Amino acid sequence: MPSVEDLLRRSIPELRELFLERNRAVPKGLLEALEIDTRAGAHQLAKRIRARYRSNRSEGQRLHTLLRFEIELWAEGFTFVAGVDEAGMAPLAGPVVAGAVILPRNYKLRGLNDSKKILAPETRDELAAQIKQDAVCWSFGFAEVEEIDKINIYHAGLLAMQRAVTGLKCPPDFVLVDARKIPQCPAPQRGIIRGDALSASIAAASIIAKTTRDAHMLEMDALYQGYGFAAHKGYPTPEHCRALKELGAVPIHRRSFGRVREVLGLDPVQTEMFADAPEEVATGVATGQAH
Repeated sequence: MPSVEDLLRRSIPELRELFLERNRAVPKGLLEALEIDTRAGAHQLAKRIRARYRSNRSEGQRLHTLLRFEIELWAEGFTFVAGVDEAGMAPLAGPVVAGAVILPRNYKLRGLNDSKKILAPETRDELAAQIKQDAVCWSFGFAEVEEIDKINIYHAGLLAMQRAVTGLKCPPDFVLVDARKIPQCPAPQRGIIRGDALSASIAAASIIAKTTRDAHMLEMDALYQGYGFAAHKGYPTPEHCRALKELGAVPIHRRSFGRVREVLGLDPVQTEMFADAPEEVATGVATGQAH
């Protein structure tokens, strides 16, 4: 890296490109020099660089907090801590998909968060690609529509989670789950309410689950045209509900969900189908509005 004196001979736009756009390390003394520089834009550049410093520190603190459950388990001697989460409980169509991820120790990925809080699909895809590259191992599991209709969406979600965990190439010695308890889990587990927002491993799993399911629904959009699966991914949006009423149900629509049953002229689903499921899940599934 050139000296501070050499850098100050460059134009402010050149320095802006170097230290903001290309995010190069700022040498000691440059910020102070910019703050007393008389050129137009020098003070603003120094201000923006300092703001980036604050943002980076804040993000670093957030990511460290996101690892608190994993740090406790690593300290207790657990090496392979897996996070598990699912996507697709609410849709009227398509499978429920679970992700499972074992992250490296002290792993920090800028932007890692609960997949529902990441609004841009491109950002989710980029994070998913990085997680897959960096993870000790990762996996996903599907529970198909026929299984959802047979055992209900709550138990199908657990089945997808079970498949995701058993699909890991490196068996976990502890499992962190988003507010669930996985049946026949091969390792000790802990359910964390809102775990996808509180645990890095669960957040990573939620991104794997969401992006895997979204990619699958893009394939279904090509297979079942006219329903808009590429846009709404099977969720009960007004556009989807309108297409369902006009075109009827296709094989990937969940026959145990109220809005699909209504279109097919079937009786409302029986509440005993949802035995052992939390009340809000059973009620939401019956109306097609579970989360």
